[in-house]
Amino acid sequence: MTKRTRIMYIESKAEGLVGPARIGRVFYNKRGCTLRYGEKELQSLKGRGFKSNYREINTDDEYWISGPRRDGADRLYVCNIAVDIDDDVREEYWTTIRKKPELKQRRITRA
Repeated sequence: MTKRTRIMYIESKAEGLVGPARIGRVFYNKRGCTLRYGEKELQSLKGRGFKSNYREINTDDEYWISGPRRDGADRLYVCNIAVDIDDDVREEYWTTIRKKPELKQRRITRA
């Protein structure tokens, strides 16, 4: 059975409204109610979160997870904090999503 994956924007809300964020590949189940990113298993809050839409099952830390935007303005709140890009998705992110293949070596993004 093939695992479903997608490149997503993942921002921690554990420290407040603006937290550390990254672009990475998530694995998800058929309905998208549960996501896996690295060692984290994240469950949908089904609209019950405050500025978050998923929570980590083991720690209850909350996250904002969404599809990455072509313009790079993924954060819920505008700020100058860079977003890290995982190495395994970097080239696909810059070429397919952002349509800027000349930047495919960049490890961070800003809007």
